[in-house]
Amino acid sequence: MKKIKIIKNRSDIGAGTRGSDMGIDAIEIAAINVNNNYFAQFDFEDIETENESIYNKAKNSFGKRIEHVFQQCTRVSNAVQRNLNDGVFPLVISGDHSSALGTISGIKAAYSNKKLGVIWIDAHADLHSPYTSPSGNIHGMPLAAAMAEDNIDCKINTIADETEKFWNELKSIGTPEAKVAPEDIVYFGVRDTEEAEVKQMEKLNIRNYKVAEIRYRGLDKCVNEAINKLANCDMIYVSFDVDSMDCDLISYGTGTPVSKGFDQYECIKIINGFLNTNKVVCLEFVEVNPLLDLKGNKMAETAFQILDEVTKTLKD
Repeated sequence: MKKIKIIKNRSDIGAGTRGSDMGIDAIEIAAINVNNNYFAQFDFEDIETENESIYNKAKNSFGKRIEHVFQQCTRVSNAVQRNLNDGVFPLVISGDHSSALGTISGIKAAYSNKKLGVIWIDAHADLHSPYTSPSGNIHGMPLAAAMAEDNIDCKINTIADETEKFWNELKSIGTPEAKVAPEDIVYFGVRDTEEAEVKQMEKLNIRNYKVAEIRYRGLDKCVNEAINKLANCDMIYVSFDVDSMDCDLISYGTGTPVSKGFDQYECIKIINGFLNTNKVVCLEFVEVNPLLDLKGNKMAETAFQILDEVTKTLKD
C-alpha cells in the first residue's frame, strides 16, 4: 500500500479567470456533504501561494504573472521532490493547470535518471509558449515548458526581455534540461486547440485519444495502446483537468469549459488503467472553479467522486 500525501496548491494565478484557488475547498466540502472522511485519512501539506499577485498590474502581457508562476511552480516542484524522496506518493490538488510544470519538474528532480511518461487528460493541449499564446495565460503553457519547446515557427508575439528571462527559468525548474520527450506524452480528450498547438502536435507527433475515438474503438483498447506506447518509460505522471469532462453533461465549474467531453466514469477508468500499471508516481487534479459552477457544487462533487474511486486503486 502506498503512503499517500495530499499536496494542496491553492494557486490560480496562471489562469485567465479567478476562482480555481477555491477548488480544493470545494472538493473537501463535497466529501463532507456525503459523509466521507477522505481528507482525514491522509497527511497533507499546503503550498504557500502568490495569489495576491493578481492585484499587480500585469507587466508581462504574453506571460501574465510569469514571475509569480515561476515562484509557485518552484514551490510545487520542491514539495513533490521532497515527498518522492521520502517514499511518499504525492496526490496533488491544484487550482490552475500551470502547476503541472512544477509537479513534473519535482518528479524529474527526484528521479533524474528515470524516463518520465505523461498522461494528460484535458480538453486543451497546453502547448503554448509566450511567443504563441493569444491570451498570455500560463495555464496554457505547462507542457511546452516541460518539453522546453518555444514553437518559434508559430510565433505571433514579441515578448519583453523580462518575460523571456522568466520563461527560460520556468523551463529550468528542478532540472535544466527538458523533463519529458514528446513521444512520451499521451493526450486523452483534447478537443479545444489553437493553430500553433495543432501544428506542434503534428510536428512532435503527440498522440491524442479523442473522446469519439475512445467511444468508437473502446476505452480499454485505447488505454492499453497508450500503456504500450509508454512501455519504455520508467514512471508515469497522470494530470487530470476536470475540463476534460463534458461541461453540458457535468458542469461549467471550470475556467475553460468545453462540451463533448468525457463523463466521470470514463475518467475513472482511464486513470485507473494507468494506476494499475504500478508505474504512476504522482497524480494531479486541477481546474475546479466553484465560482463558475451553475449547478451548486457539481463540478467539485464529480471531481471528488473520481478522486475517491481512483484512490481506492492507489491504496491497493
